[in-house]
Amino acid sequence: MEKSKVLVVGGTGYIGRRMVKASLAQGHPTFVLQRPEIGMDIDKLQMLLSFKAKGATLVEGSVADHKSLVEAVKKVDVVICTMSGVHFRSHNLLLQLKLVDAIKEAGNIKRFLPSEFGMDPSRMGDALEPGRVSFDEKMIVRKAIEEAKIPHTYVSANCFAGYFVPNLSQMAALTPPKEKVCLYGDGNVKAVFVDEDDVATYAIKTIDDPRTLNKTVYIRPPENILSQRQIVEMWEKLTGKTLDKSSISKEDFLASMKGMDYASQVGVGHFYHIYYEGCLTNFEIGEGGEATKLYPEVNYKRMDEYMKLYV
Repeated sequence: MEKSKVLVVGGTGYIGRRMVKASLAQGHPTFVLQRPEIGMDIDKLQMLLSFKAKGATLVEGSVADHKSLVEAVKKVDVVICTMSGVHFRSHNLLLQLKLVDAIKEAGNIKRFLPSEFGMDPSRMGDALEPGRVSFDEKMIVRKAIEEAKIPHTYVSANCFAGYFVPNLSQMAALTPPKEKVCLYGDGNVKAVFVDEDDVATYAIKTIDDPRTLNKTVYIRPPENILSQRQIVEMWEKLTGKTLDKSSISKEDFLASMKGMDYASQVGVGHFYHIYYEGCLTNFEIGEGGEATKLYPEVNYKRMDEYMKLYV
């Protein structure tokens, strides 16, 4: 079967760059939107040029320029948006809605993957403020996609490992704590952690798969369904050092939001839902909706392997 042509919007971002790499690795003709908004950002420009050197095609266009965006979309079969960054914001909501408008007008897209790749927003209707805005805005994008009858796949990748695993899920740093670790509650609530390259690999796998058309695909690798306490124990085993453990109750954790800036409050809310409510693992996935079952040929990275880089 001929591989679909793929356009990645947001290709220089944290997940976007991995999506470009995975698309090329799986043999898809890969296009990357080169936006004039990068301005004088030499790092982004050089990254785009590195994609070009590896076989990607750079397509000039701006989400703010409807005509150029429609022209870019018409060159491909699949559009993948990775613009959201760590927290979804209203600015990116507007950009995604403009992208949906361009896809609708172009009329040729066989599959659209909007910028999600985290928790499933359809299950987060009762999320705490202010963090719920990220889920509400993703649902606005979903509504626009479905009203426009655009073929789509939603990818729920749960927790990006880099933000949750090496730091043992401590919020103040990305590197491992040296002496002490704080557990959320008893530390036994299960979450799901996924290597970022694996997120991209699985996402690209879905785009030509009829089983995933107009569905949500959850990336829930069985061996990466772990509690915070298990993550800590993995680290202790790797380093041979026992950390001093304390625990914070859900009441005290929520109270810590007071006085924090907006982004920190969003982070606390998301951690609360993951580590106190178990929002990533407290539901069953329907038949055929889990990535490791759909694509058993992918050898996903286990978290003990992921951690070894940090020892």
